[in-house]
Amino acid sequence: MKAFYQKYKTHYSENLKLAIPVVITQAGHMLTQVSDSVLVGHFVGTIALAGVSLANNVFIIVMVLGMGIAYGITPLIAQANGREDFAGCGKLLINSLFINIISGIILCLVIQFGFNSVIPYLHQSPLVVEQARPFLYLLGLSMIPMLVFNTFKQFAQGLGFTKQAMMISIWGNVINIVLGIIFVKGWFGIPPMGIRGVGYSTLIDRCIMAVVMFIYVLRSVHFKKYLHEFAIRNISRVRSFQLYKIGLPVSLQYIFEVSAFCGAGFIIGTISPVALAAHQVALSLASLTYIMASGMADAAAIKTGNHFGAKNHQALRLSAISSYHMIIAFMSITALIFAFGNHLLPWIYSSDERVIAIAAQLLIIAAFFQLFDGTQVIGLGTLRGMGDVNIPAFITFLAYWILGLPIGYLLGIHYKMGVSGVWYGLTLGLMAASILLFVRFQRMSRKFSNI
Repeated sequence: MKAFYQKYKTHYSENLKLAIPVVITQAGHMLTQVSDSVLVGHFVGTIALAGVSLANNVFIIVMVLGMGIAYGITPLIAQANGREDFAGCGKLLINSLFINIISGIILCLVIQFGFNSVIPYLHQSPLVVEQARPFLYLLGLSMIPMLVFNTFKQFAQGLGFTKQAMMISIWGNVINIVLGIIFVKGWFGIPPMGIRGVGYSTLIDRCIMAVVMFIYVLRSVHFKKYLHEFAIRNISRVRSFQLYKIGLPVSLQYIFEVSAFCGAGFIIGTISPVALAAHQVALSLASLTYIMASGMADAAAIKTGNHFGAKNHQALRLSAISSYHMIIAFMSITALIFAFGNHLLPWIYSSDERVIAIAAQLLIIAAFFQLFDGTQVIGLGTLRGMGDVNIPAFITFLAYWILGLPIGYLLGIHYKMGVSGVWYGLTLGLMAASILLFVRFQRMSRKFSNI
């Protein structure tokens, strides 16, 4: 064991130092949704909480599409920095900013006009839809500043600067919670806004975060040598396509998994609003651990990209395997928390005993799939760092949409196992993705290494 630890010791230290701020930053995105659910669940009610779930099910599919495109810059920046191509980093940033602003506008319009077209076919409760509509409208507007923030965040992280985005995310969440309480409860002369209040607080929070991150990157001495070519004249079809070539498959990877869980939400919504609210509670907790794992995967992608760009393939493989070790340890802890706190954790979101009873059952299932969820996202991160994105996108489609969601529908609806049956199918999808992505990583990394 000592020899085994010594083999990976340096990589544990380096990856953890890079990963912790990224994990906190990623958790900040999810904590915005968690705080929205908590405020609505306690201050507005169960129907409104189901409305938050429905709105988030729609928004998160579009959100991960945009975030995946923003993630396209990170491995390219890491590889360029590994080659000491500093001018190329600035050119990548201006092109990434351009395509993310355009993507944000398009995705905002998709949310605004697509919801009304799709919702009649989803057989959701009219009361839930009424609650979801204004909240989703405000979430859609927040898409543009969120992608601007992500552009500069991913650029900084690709160069190894992670703490600043972490601090901005922490303070952004404080602002979101404070404004959410003020708007929902109607303090300081403001009329109570209900579910719209958390929508306004999220929009304001994301605008502030985008402005602060933009100013930090452009004014920090750390990035001066990278920004000489950060100019509109360097927006080009070739570099934009290069970013899309990485970013779009990354988006599809996230979409296939996230949309499977959102699709499960639509299926569960046909059972009852209480079941949908319980799904939102359990999913919100599981999503928090997932997004933290994806932060570790981002760090793995950065280190993998650095080693890949420098053609240090032995270090690449050791670094990636150490990331697998760390995610297994982390997700084992979260699994225990879910298993032993399954009746306590739902109280954070709701005092409705019907919601808590169902959510407690789902958290036991979530505890079981934690290891699969963590290892599959690390697999995606390490492969992304090597520029391998197309086959992993197909793997995620196969695991979640060909296997997981259909089986979940059969178990939950056809065989009348309810919400738990739907989640059993999702667990099977996560397990398949985890195994297939690890096999893919082993094959790709061993092409370049003799370890």
